[in-house]
Parts: sequence; structure tokens; C-alpha cells
Amino acid sequence: MRVESEAVGVVVGGRAEVVDDDWGRETAVIRLDGLRFGPEALYGLADFSHVEVVYHFDRVPAEKVETGARHPRGNPDWPLVGIFAQRGKNRPNRLGVSRCRVLKVDGLDIHVEGLDAVAGTPVLDIKPYMEEFGPRGELLQPEWATTLMRDYY
Repeated sequence: MRVESEAVGVVVGGRAEVVDDDWGRETAVIRLDGLRFGPEALYGLADFSHVEVVYHFDRVPAEKVETGARHPRGNPDWPLVGIFAQRGKNRPNRLGVSRCRVLKVDGLDIHVEGLDAVAGTPVLDIKPYMEEFGPRGELLQPEWATTLMRDYY
């Protein structure tokens, strides 16, 4: 089944280079497409502290997409795990999801902190983060994932 989507906006500013760590202090703007949306599309968003942003890893060439298993970040000390058991950018549909802090909303611009997408990245969707959508029950993750994420934000 083929699914198509159109970007609702783009990341402006922030980091220009794709680097894996230290995203926590990065600030950027998500700018909505002014031909499709007016400021009313963002009414009420400033009442939320965080948003979830779905974006496209547009700089990953199709030939770099992974569909099987690999060592996260190419580190042979970490186990071989399937692409759906990690959050790398070389995913089959090259989709990224990030939760970031809303600093302010201004017209068609959402100023955010901690968005792990670079300038020019197409944004596919923006959702307010609501506590009730967070995980229920105990969270579990392998040690390699904790180590990998130690310096991510």
C-alpha cells in the first residue's frame, strides 16, 4: 500500500548539520506552510508545554535505508537489532518523531527547544503532547539504548 503525505511546514534555523548528540539546547522554529494554513491552525498550541513533531529524514538517500538488523550507530559492542527496535534515521519510510518544548507560538511559527531535526527538514505533522498519551506502566529498555541516549539531549 502506498501512502503519500505533504509537509505542513519546515524547520527553520537551529542546527544545519546532522549530528547525533546534544540536541537538548538546540532551538529552532517550525514554520507552517502559509499557502495551506493560517495562524488559526495554531490557536491554543501555546497552552501546551510540549509538542510531538513528525518529520521526514529527507537527507537520507534511498540506498542508505535499512530494512533488517544492524548495530546501533554502527557500534559492534552493541547487539545486532532490527531497524524497528531502534530509532535511527535510516528507517524504511525515513520518518522521525520528536518531543520538544514549546517556547512560543508567533503567527505561523512555533519556536521550540530540543527538536532533533535540522534546518530545512520537512515537517509532516505537529501534535500537542498530552500526559495521557504517555506510556502507561513500567518502562523497559536495554542498557545499550540508555548508553546511546546518555548525551542525545
